[in-house]
Amino acid sequence: MEKTAAAAGCRSGEWTLAEAEVLGRSVLRAPSVHNTQPWRVELTDGAVLLRERTDVALPRHDPLRRDLAMSCGTALANLELAVRVLGRRAEVAMLPDPEQTDVVARVEAGEPSPPTDQELQRYGAIMVRRSHRGAFTGLPVSATQTARVVAAAVTTGAEATRLNGMERLAKLFEHAARALQDDGAYQRELALWTIRDEAAHRHGAGMRFSALPPGELPWAGLVRRATVVPDPVLLRERLEAETLLLFTTADDARLDHIRAGYALERCWLEGVTLGLAGAVLTQPLRVPEVRSALCEDYQLAGFPQALLRLGRSTRVAPASLRRGVAEVLGEKWRERR
Repeated sequence: MEKTAAAAGCRSGEWTLAEAEVLGRSVLRAPSVHNTQPWRVELTDGAVLLRERTDVALPRHDPLRRDLAMSCGTALANLELAVRVLGRRAEVAMLPDPEQTDVVARVEAGEPSPPTDQELQRYGAIMVRRSHRGAFTGLPVSATQTARVVAAAVTTGAEATRLNGMERLAKLFEHAARALQDDGAYQRELALWTIRDEAAHRHGAGMRFSALPPGELPWAGLVRRATVVPDPVLLRERLEAETLLLFTTADDARLDHIRAGYALERCWLEGVTLGLAGAVLTQPLRVPEVRSALCEDYQLAGFPQALLRLGRSTRVAPASLRRGVAEVLGEKWRERR
């Protein structure tokens, strides 16, 4: 009976409350810069609009809003999977309306079509994916697993490439870490989005203080004033114990940033299905000279947008803070309830 009712709701062009919950919660579980969750979902007849929130922008860390757009791209990847597990074809259009600049994407629910096993597995990975900001065990990720993760970026408009040659990367990361430590405005902005445990229950966004590893590690992206920056030799050794994927795009426009986030989330979810832990790095790439040097040193044909650390962990990272589904789906959904 439930399946029949859901199908009838979709045929009539109106999402059921149960379907709306699936769509909203899938978007909520996407990774985002500083866990700002910069998105809203609008349900229309037979389609879903993903809208960008600019009220949570990070003017110091992300003045060009690359990370904001990438965060919306990760949410789009989850939203597409949610439509698929609801048994419909998902027809995605990025930046569909020049007149509505906050609309990141429109996902049309097409004809009935059962999800593939791979889609079901990736959808299951949405709820268990975590940001692992600490060190990995050192056990290697196999070439076969890396290839499977990289393949998830195919057809997304972005490319995932495994980085080798960590000596130069370690020097770039050290420079980025010290630049971020000395940037007072960046440090104040980071502090605003780092939530103390006793206040965490009042916040649906931001990074829980206890979820950050003691003495945060600069290659894990978040560098505070108290972070001990290791010398390049030690940093290189740590990087060599991990698998790092670099996401690049052919251009550096907003559409490319959305595509990079979309590809990144698809790869990350594929990694989770393989039992891998991961975390995203964008902070070093927001230091202009580091981004330029990375292009030159690795002879990149495109623009570097993000790094994904992959490895193995014996612990489960704590879940991030999340907004309520009602905040994401908006007033119309609350009225229907």
